[in-house]
Amino acid sequence: MNYCPNRYRTRRRPTREVRVGPVGIGGAHPLRLQSMTTSDTQDVAATVRQAIALAEVGCEIVRVTAPNVAAARCLREIRAGFSAAGFAGVPLVADIHFLPGAALEAVEHVEKVRVNPGNYADKKRFAVREYSDADYAAELERLHDAFSPLVRRCRELGRALRIGTNHGSLSDRIVNRYGDTPVGMVESALEFLRIAEAHGHRDLILSMKASNPKVMIQAYRLLVARMAEEDMHYPLHLGVTEAGDGEDGRIKSAIGIGSLLLDGLGDTIRVSLTEDSVYEIPVARAIADKSMRLWAEPAGADVESPDRVDPYRYERRVPAAVDLGAGCRTGPDQPPRVIVRFGAVDDLARPASWLRAPARTDTPVEGVLVPIRGVGDLGRLCAAAAHGLPVNFLALEVDPALTPDVLQPLLALSPGRLVIARDFRADEAPALAAHLALAAAHGHLVAAGLTADSLPALAAALAPGAADRLIVTLAADGVGAGEHALGAYRRLAEAAARAGWRAPLWIRNTPATAVRPGNDFLSRLLEASFLTGGLLCDGLGDLVSVETEAEPERALRLTYNVLQGAGARSSKTEFVACPSCGRTLFDLQTTTQRIRAQTGHLKGVKIAIMGCIVNGPGEMADADFGYVGGAPGKINLYVGKTCVQYNLPQEQADARLIALIREHGRWTDPIPAAEAAPPA
Repeated sequence: MNYCPNRYRTRRRPTREVRVGPVGIGGAHPLRLQSMTTSDTQDVAATVRQAIALAEVGCEIVRVTAPNVAAARCLREIRAGFSAAGFAGVPLVADIHFLPGAALEAVEHVEKVRVNPGNYADKKRFAVREYSDADYAAELERLHDAFSPLVRRCRELGRALRIGTNHGSLSDRIVNRYGDTPVGMVESALEFLRIAEAHGHRDLILSMKASNPKVMIQAYRLLVARMAEEDMHYPLHLGVTEAGDGEDGRIKSAIGIGSLLLDGLGDTIRVSLTEDSVYEIPVARAIADKSMRLWAEPAGADVESPDRVDPYRYERRVPAAVDLGAGCRTGPDQPPRVIVRFGAVDDLARPASWLRAPARTDTPVEGVLVPIRGVGDLGRLCAAAAHGLPVNFLALEVDPALTPDVLQPLLALSPGRLVIARDFRADEAPALAAHLALAAAHGHLVAAGLTADSLPALAAALAPGAADRLIVTLAADGVGAGEHALGAYRRLAEAAARAGWRAPLWIRNTPATAVRPGNDFLSRLLEASFLTGGLLCDGLGDLVSVETEAEPERALRLTYNVLQGAGARSSKTEFVACPSCGRTLFDLQTTTQRIRAQTGHLKGVKIAIMGCIVNGPGEMADADFGYVGGAPGKINLYVGKTCVQYNLPQEQADARLIALIREHGRWTDPIPAAEAAPPA
């Protein structure tokens, strides 16, 4: 199965056009931006105000929850009020869970209805049951009967439908047959898709949302491949659900959405943040602008041979075990190692107290990269290294003019392990061999900047075993015309595999790897998420550096946050937090911030904060603890999938959550502020 024509260059997936009122999705249309109101839908005035605020900041499609028939009836007034305010051209979407009756009311008033296959006609109770083929066929017939009235009415009225699968709300029937997996997500959507097609309704959009970017990416890829087998070409709505807030929420969303857009998949997007929904639109706009730029790039040559990454199942590339120094290693059982770039050698001599602060024990700087432009830099480097740095190794970005004989004195004097980093052209095999021989003689390593095109010639010219002290990264000019850095790194990893090299892969985020360079922090965050996050979700990457941040401490934080968002390395508590909507039973923003302030230091612990039960129990399936709205002012607490306390008054819930974490042996005391702060 193929989910995209080219994993190295963006080729936009062709789809049928679907009209949502006056707005076209798919086909030749640009990416459309979506968000959702958070007010009680039955408060018509508040919902209209929020819809207007979203439209004014660039939201092109506004979703409103309709949790019951009474709320669905209010959509008539909301549509009228929104249109009267001058936004008749901005479609409204009704978000439906559990109640077909609410969907049949909502379809009368809005341009699109979103249904969740996992709970439209099913329930999730985590029940274990074997389904015979006859049992399963009977369930499908029941689904057909439950879903068909809505499909027929959508066709009669010219309404669009979104079949929106959520990883957290797959039905027990799907989970028992296919597992709580991307395969199950896809099968759940296809069941509803086939019912719609049986009635001749094809104004359909699909989504495969999960709070885990890896799961989300795999599910969308598999859906596209399965639809292609059945000659289906429906547009996709992309999003990472329950992404959270702040930097973490933006990173998770950018990893999932960006990786797919670079593969040419996606026609409309939503960035789901646990913040006021107007703040979602600038992030979505920035993601869309970066991705659509690639749609307009020159085509370049297509590459016929695919890489060997399994796009539907995560499996980490197995790198060689390389000792980086002081017990820091690469290897299949090791996390990606973090390198921070300093602007100049002299920066090493300045006090770097933040490197030594106790608060950094879970976010260590394992390597420092410094540019070496001449012989003078070598002398200053020896002086700085003599004082000792709290890192495992130094990476030296050397100018090609600094030949091995010039570097020889430094390598002999160095008190720690060095990584000599420079680019090598296809005709520079002798230079690479000389650097590798010098490094081997003194116990050091070479990080070779290569391209997929230069690597085969260099590999063929090296003596057997010469690459044992090698780290591979992308050359500064390694992104070709019509290519993007994610694809260039994929091609490089494939070229290394074909050459028999298992050298660790170093992902370097530099201005040259940017899809669309930008000077603001959001742009740099998105670029790091696209490249590093996308590669890590494909199982590629053993060392990581974010070199677009001038401040080393800020670069360090961003690197670890991307690693956390991609599920590659845990350095703090993982939060799964849904965005607010009209179903929410408490203030999600303040609650999330309050719980993070008390528990954010718990490395390796995953806490889900969910406003209601729609996706809560399912999205918490892989969370350690859950904090879920059960009723107004009441909280249900979970340990894993099990609810251990119902309807706890919210004012008691924080303390009880911490007590549960303690009872299960997952609590550690935070470092006191006085100790965590760097010394003056």
